[in-house]
Amino acid sequence: MSADNAQEPHRILIVDDDPIVAESLEELLRVSGYEVTSALSGSEALELITAAGRAPDAIITDVFMPGMDGLALMREIKELRIGSAVIMLTGYGTVESAVEALRLGAADYLTKPVVEDELRLAIERAIQQRSLLQENETLRKQLDDKFSLDSIVGRDARMQRVYELVSAVAPSKTTVLMSGESGTGKSLIAHAIHQQSERSRGPYVELACGSIPETLLESELFGHVKGSFTGAHTDKVGKFQAAHGGTLFLDEINSASPGMQLKLLRVLQERKFEQVGSNETQEVDVRVILASNESLDRLVAEGRFRQDLYYRINVVQIDLPPLRERANDIPLLAEHFLDQFGREMGKELIGFSDESMAALMRYTYPGNVRELQNIIERAAVLSTMQTVGIDALPSHVVDGQAASHPLSIVQETDDEWEPMSLAEALRGPERQILLRALEANNWNRSQTADQLEINRTTLYKKMKAFGIDGDGGKLAS
Repeated sequence: MSADNAQEPHRILIVDDDPIVAESLEELLRVSGYEVTSALSGSEALELITAAGRAPDAIITDVFMPGMDGLALMREIKELRIGSAVIMLTGYGTVESAVEALRLGAADYLTKPVVEDELRLAIERAIQQRSLLQENETLRKQLDDKFSLDSIVGRDARMQRVYELVSAVAPSKTTVLMSGESGTGKSLIAHAIHQQSERSRGPYVELACGSIPETLLESELFGHVKGSFTGAHTDKVGKFQAAHGGTLFLDEINSASPGMQLKLLRVLQERKFEQVGSNETQEVDVRVILASNESLDRLVAEGRFRQDLYYRINVVQIDLPPLRERANDIPLLAEHFLDQFGREMGKELIGFSDESMAALMRYTYPGNVRELQNIIERAAVLSTMQTVGIDALPSHVVDGQAASHPLSIVQETDDEWEPMSLAEALRGPERQILLRALEANNWNRSQTADQLEINRTTLYKKMKAFGIDGDGGKLAS
């Protein structure tokens, strides 16, 4: 798109020691609708940029000039982070100078005499590239802000310790193990470690191991080749490969089977793996952060988690306390989430009534910070006042009855005993327990699994076995 179609003309700076060339280029680009200035040397160009107080959209510079040549100017532009797209021109270019220009970040490299259409096209491409880079940088800054330590709200002493550990461990390549109940913010901490590390420009990949059936977990982690099993119609890239050069966060590692634990131990030690159905070994460069919502010490003692894997991953451990144990952070978190959702919804929400804040403080949050976030999002949607009142909170929060009390199901009965196995006898009460737990947790399966002290895969299997679907209905028999 030419400059005369834009709201403001794009600004171009021409740098050439030949005043005739500079003047002819200036005239050509003005006719095309650009705002153009010119300089006869690299040093003059830098002075013009400094005096203008803002960088031009594109700089067109000759490569070979006395004093500061085009490549030296390019280095200064890069060093000073001026941010302009640069197009190099030369009357007697060499492969070496072209390669060096492109290595330094030049958007294009043209030879004189310049073809008008080629120059216009090069400028359009260069400005588009600059715009994309600026958008990318803006998004990256937003991501950095979102997952900075400042985004982790809390004044509790244990959370302060978490901040210290994140700052200390982020610059290293060390494997990190996090422990804590579901909803305590493990994903946020993992992302913060990634964003503050040298790998922040690489990919960040997450996988909740407990949400993947055991038969598919190996394929999710390592990928598979076409035809390796029924349903493998195409090649699949696994999470380790997708995270190459970046960070892989494996949540609910406690749910991994013994066989999967052995495969994880190998890839963590050797940085090598094979896709399902392939004998070709692949190497991977990835930092791994792991998390568990059960005590791995206990699982190791019970023989349910490999001791050698535990020692391999337990280099730096970060323990995240449940929200009920840092109640003083509830007002800070509630205000933080209210401000966030208010801005997203375009609503001016300035705080909570004394009554609603008291209710928030009484509640025990079995779902931890994630549950509080959901409660505040609901309140932001429903509140008709700037100050969130008690009526915008769920009834179970107002009543202060978290779904964390023991579930009493088995009742005394005088009915005659019918011969059956213990498994058959327990089927009815177990189904009732699952239904009541799911209903008490608003059908949040993560919270339900945590409360029943089983992993999500086991919960899904039991729901299917008992004919319970995901929203409270019954599966077709």
